[in-house]
Amino acid sequence: MSLKSRSLFQVDWLLSNLRWLLLISVAIVALLQSLQAGENLFSPILISLLLAGAAYNLIVMLLLVLRTFPKPLSALTLVADTALAVAFIYASDVPETPYLFFGLFPIITASLRYNWWASLGTALTIVLAYVGLTYLTYPQLSLATYFPVAVGGLILLLAALLSGLVADRVTRLAAQAIREEEEAELPRLRAIRERAKAIYEMASMLSATLNYRRILEAVLDISVVGLQDLGPLANEIVSAVLLFGEDSLFITASRRLTRMDQLRRPPGREGLLAQVINTAEPGLTLDPRHDPELGQFVAFQHCRSAVAIPLRAGFESYGVVVFGSPEPDTFTQDRIELLTAVCNQAIIALQNAQLYQELLAEKERIVEVEEEARKKLARDLHDGPTQSIAAIAMRLNYIQLLLDKDPVRVKAELKKIEDLARRTTKEIRQMLFTLRPLILENQGLTAALEQYVQKLRETDSLEIHLEVEPVEEYVDKDVQGTLFYIIEEAISNARKHAHADHLWIRVGIRDGFLFAQVEDDGVGFDVSRVQERYDERGSLGMINLHERTELIGGTLRIESAPGEGTRITVQVPLEEG
Repeated sequence: MSLKSRSLFQVDWLLSNLRWLLLISVAIVALLQSLQAGENLFSPILISLLLAGAAYNLIVMLLLVLRTFPKPLSALTLVADTALAVAFIYASDVPETPYLFFGLFPIITASLRYNWWASLGTALTIVLAYVGLTYLTYPQLSLATYFPVAVGGLILLLAALLSGLVADRVTRLAAQAIREEEEAELPRLRAIRERAKAIYEMASMLSATLNYRRILEAVLDISVVGLQDLGPLANEIVSAVLLFGEDSLFITASRRLTRMDQLRRPPGREGLLAQVINTAEPGLTLDPRHDPELGQFVAFQHCRSAVAIPLRAGFESYGVVVFGSPEPDTFTQDRIELLTAVCNQAIIALQNAQLYQELLAEKERIVEVEEEARKKLARDLHDGPTQSIAAIAMRLNYIQLLLDKDPVRVKAELKKIEDLARRTTKEIRQMLFTLRPLILENQGLTAALEQYVQKLRETDSLEIHLEVEPVEEYVDKDVQGTLFYIIEEAISNARKHAHADHLWIRVGIRDGFLFAQVEDDGVGFDVSRVQERYDERGSLGMINLHERTELIGGTLRIESAPGEGTRITVQVPLEEG
């Protein structure tokens, strides 16, 4: 609602309340007259007029409350008030009517809503009606008897002239005040619009970038823009974004912090920081210099108030944004809500950036896994089929020499080449089976393990014991496939490094868990020592075991010691129902 509309509404509301007062006054005057005269002066006409006036005023007030009071209705209410005043005069004992005062109401209404000419016209209308009703009622009265009528009419005309002039002056002053208020409001609205535009543009940048450092820098810039109503004080705001590290908070972005302050790592266990982290709600302190953790920063030593906003989404907490001011009353509730809204917007952008970084990391991990798979395949080909084919080529060359020198031994050598070729074929088939075991997709984990072990027995002297229960009805094919590759990786590690004589493979259901276990009686190893810097070694075998186990929501346990063999156990919780 504009200032002018609000002013007109206030005038109409005031007039409606004044109308109630005049209607009650008419009823009181009629009651006093009846008590004085000892008779009932509440004529049916007067009662009807009072009821009509009350109903009419109720309708006007209802329209005002509903904000549906059109401008043409103002003129109709002026006509209705004038008619009501004339009707009250008619219902009384003219010329000495006690209700003449009601005629002042439409006169004042006309002067407030329009001008003094309208007020004077309304007064003339009422006076002429007053004189006309007096003449029609008492046509034989002398001129002296019309003296009260003349006095009453003169009073109405003077009241019209006076109220018109006063209302005109008041209207001019009110219009001037409205103009001055609008002129004063315009720069503030323009500043608010510019600030909103800047915040919108920076918020758009937040949603467009996937660099979390730029996001956090933008949070501090947007916050300063949002506090521009502070004037020059906005440029003295100290601010910092603290994110969680391994065991403390570290500063990622800041404004007006010293170089030493930027290196500080508060633990977030005391004072304002601990309060905000634990409650996940904005917190305010009026004594940051004595705060257990904020007081360690040189920049906050000069602040007399500080507010901290949590960077939190659901149950995941990223850190805290802290703002400090040299004035104690800077961070009002409205400003805290503004800063909270900016930080909440940043959390969404921060989540997007984090998801993007995780996608990049996952992409790099997949590339590493594929590279490791290629290296593993190359090693297996080099150590197995390639060596066998090279041996076949050497034996064929040897047979060529025997054909001339010792033909009798050729048959035996050909038999050895045949055996070597068959073994090489089995090794290649086993490698192809490991790369994509079609039986796993068609018949499930149990059949795939049985076939895999059978192929291992054909090419390896290691004694393998398979103890597997049907588990296909408990888990889907994705879990079965992942579990197969975990078992295959564990078996491959045992064959290469354990120097074992026996290998046990166990799969089954125990206490609501799907478990898979690969155990050997080999040389064993120091688990903690191997895992300590395993990611820096050339192989990703153990990393693959951990990552694939996490992928199916399971837990991996590796038990081993030098000379005592190795046992690798995977447990996957089964879904209820």
